[in-house]
Amino acid sequence: MSQTSASQRLLDSLLAAAVAGELTEEQARLVYPLGPEAVTLLTIAMAKRIAQLEAKLAAPGIPSPSTPSGQVAIYTKPSASKRPRRPGARLGHKGSRRPTPADIDRREEHRLSVCPCCGGPVQRCKRTRTRIIEDIPAEIATEVVEHTIHRDYCPACHKHVEPVVPDALPNATVGHRLTAMTSWLHYGLGVSIEQVRSILTGHLRTDLTAGGLVSAWQRTADIFMPWYQQIAEQAKRSAVLHADETGWRVNGLTHWLWCFANKQTCFYMIDPSRGGPALAKFFTEAFDGVLVRDFWAAYDALEVGEHQCCLVHLLRELEKVDLNNTSAEWKAFAKQLRRLVRDGIRLRKRADFEPGRYASRIVRIDQRLMALAHGTYADADAGRLAKRLLKYCDSLFTFLDHPEVPFENNLAERMIRPAVLIRKNNQSNRSDKGAGTQAVLMSVYRTLKLRGHNPMDVIADALRTYLTTGRLPPLPAPVIASG
Repeated sequence: MSQTSASQRLLDSLLAAAVAGELTEEQARLVYPLGPEAVTLLTIAMAKRIAQLEAKLAAPGIPSPSTPSGQVAIYTKPSASKRPRRPGARLGHKGSRRPTPADIDRREEHRLSVCPCCGGPVQRCKRTRTRIIEDIPAEIATEVVEHTIHRDYCPACHKHVEPVVPDALPNATVGHRLTAMTSWLHYGLGVSIEQVRSILTGHLRTDLTAGGLVSAWQRTADIFMPWYQQIAEQAKRSAVLHADETGWRVNGLTHWLWCFANKQTCFYMIDPSRGGPALAKFFTEAFDGVLVRDFWAAYDALEVGEHQCCLVHLLRELEKVDLNNTSAEWKAFAKQLRRLVRDGIRLRKRADFEPGRYASRIVRIDQRLMALAHGTYADADAGRLAKRLLKYCDSLFTFLDHPEVPFENNLAERMIRPAVLIRKNNQSNRSDKGAGTQAVLMSVYRTLKLRGHNPMDVIADALRTYLTTGRLPPLPAPVIASG
């Protein structure tokens, strides 16, 4: 093989890599020894590649890399790659269906007088079968009750007195169950105000204005402020607490909705700050438990017992860098880090896992982490993530020392997802008062759901108790499943 043909093949491969956008630094250094003509050809090829990409980005309907995800059309987004899976349970699995209702409200019998096929008479038999159907009655309407309140005179107090009506708030024409249902639809399920009014008008034959609904919800939130504060205190006393935040709007201005949750408590807070000032409002004193969070730097200054950074966020960061970085050093670094993280997760998932039983393996995982964090890297992404590993070396494998701590922050993300849906449907809040109502009722309803209660029943009963006794009942404890 001649030297000229070998040089030509090398130049062709370098040009192909440049056009495909896969030219590495090592390959680029091979161009200069081939002479000025090779450098010129490579420069022209890269210029064409840049022009093609710019033309593609400038085309109508093609989003740029800086375009927010919400402004990208659905049809331009790539389909999610998922492994095909056969629907249904595995072969031999016991079938499942909706459970039969415990109570039967009405019974009907059906019998033929003639054969539906030939029209002839049928012979009576004793064979029967039952079929249970659940449906909504055609006539559903709110119940209108007129209360006659007797006013009597008290000689000792020298004034007229009257009994308290426990079925509605003072001066309100809407009862507790209707208030609880509409507020649960709006703050618990994310139904817009107009959709709530449509449900009331169409199904319940009740017409309420948007202002009337909002006023009732705000009065309810003011009454349940003690529960809201109690939820915050219980969250701060928990052994494991998840934290996350997402963008919010109040009267068009940027705010942040914070979520602090565990398996029995969910506390929301809307604040204009995404940093230390907002966290200082919630953590009024040192937190002794384990805080499960992402890598947002605002959490670093908190005085907490221990941190557990979400490893799923770290793995997603590796996947994101893989899309644009193909250097050999990065691939080696990412491979080692993935293996390290997965080894820790695999160890934690063992059925017989106990920190004392696997103490030596935990020590080896920590040693591998420190070796990877203290390495010297020429690749910018590898160096950046190595600094992160060094900074959070004590917060990546906390779940191996505390089995009750998860390695991911999925709980906070699941708790914040309903708020994201509400933000999409209702466009956040228009006032500080509305934001406060939003935070209080969302916290109360989500906490009641986590504890196994029916929020509408609990809210209606609590309002009735509040009007009768002048104080709210205690915040319901979690329901203990029987059997």
